[in-house]
Amino acid sequence: MIEDTNQIAELNSDGKITLAIRHEDQLMFPATVDGIVWETNRQGSPAKLSFSVIQDEQLNFQEGDPVRFEYDGNKVFYGFVFTKKRNKNGIINVMAYDQLRYLKNKNTYVYKQKTATELIKMIAQDFNLQCGEMDDTAYIIEKRCEDNKTLFDIIQTALDLTLVAQKKLYVLYDNFGKIELKNIENMKLDLVIQDDTAENYNYESSIDKATYSRVRLYRKNKDTGKYDIYQAQSTESMNQWGVLQYTETIDENIDGKSKADNILLLYNSKTRSLSINNAFGDPRVRAGCSVIVNLALGDIDVKNSYLIVESARHKFEENQHLMELHLRSGEKDGGRFV
Repeated sequence: MIEDTNQIAELNSDGKITLAIRHEDQLMFPATVDGIVWETNRQGSPAKLSFSVIQDEQLNFQEGDPVRFEYDGNKVFYGFVFTKKRNKNGIINVMAYDQLRYLKNKNTYVYKQKTATELIKMIAQDFNLQCGEMDDTAYIIEKRCEDNKTLFDIIQTALDLTLVAQKKLYVLYDNFGKIELKNIENMKLDLVIQDDTAENYNYESSIDKATYSRVRLYRKNKDTGKYDIYQAQSTESMNQWGVLQYTETIDENIDGKSKADNILLLYNSKTRSLSINNAFGDPRVRAGCSVIVNLALGDIDVKNSYLIVESARHKFEENQHLMELHLRSGEKDGGRFV
C-alpha cells in the first residue's frame, strides 16, 4: 500500500491546482468542484485532503489509490484515498489521508533504552511506512510497556516523556510521502499574521484547560507497600486559582521530584486560545510550524511573537487560497496558547 512519491510522475498544469490520482497504471487528473481542503493537526491525527470530482467515463479510481496535490508549484499533499461518497448528480466526494493514517493501528510494544526517534523508526519499519529526515530526540527512555495502544498514542507518550525531561517539543508529520520528526524550533516561518492579513480572529483565556497549580506523582514502594508521593506546587497560583491538581502514577525508574517540578513549570499558567479566520493562504503553513503574530488581543498584545500552529485548514481554489489557523505559544509569556 505505502508507496514512494516518485511512483507518480512529475505533473504539469496550466493552473495553480494540480490534483492527480493513480489507479494501477493509469494517471488521472480529475476536474474538481468547490475547491480542495487540506487539514493538519499537530498531534494524534493524519493530514486530510477533501475534494469533490465529477464522475465521467474515463474516471476510475478506488480506495487505497495514491493521491498527489500541488498548488502553485508547491508540493502540498501525498496520500491515499480512504473514502468515496456519491450523489445522484454524479459528484464523488473524496477523503484522502497521508500515511500517518496507519498510526491509528493498535499494537503492543515492550522496549528498553530507546529514544523517541528510534521508537518511531522501529514502528515505521514494522508497518512499512516511508521515513524522511528525523531529528535526534536524544533522551533515552529506560523502559516502556505499551499494551494494545494505537501507534499514535505509543509515539506521543515517548514524545511527552521527552518534553518533560528536556523541555523540547517535537512534531511528527508527513512531508509529501515521508514521515519526518522535527524540533519545533526548526519549523519557524517568516510569515506574519496581523490585522491586514486576517479577516477575523477569536481569542480566549482560561484556567479550565490544562492549567495546574499543584502536581502530585505517586509511586508504589515495593518495600513498604505504600505509595511514595512527589509534589510540586505554586502557592501564589493556588491563592489566585485554587487547587488545580495534576495526578499521575509513575514507574520506578523515573525521577519523581524532577518530573513533578517540570510538569508544574510547563502547566502552571493560564492558557490562551487564538484562532485566525480567513488569512491569506501560504502552502508552507502546516500544524507544527510557527508563524509571527502581531495582534492586540485586549488583555495582552502579541508583538513579533512566534506562535505554533496547532491546527491548520486550507481552502484552495484556482484564484483564491485562504486558511484558518489555531495557534498556541511555544513558551511561557504570561499564559500559554493552546
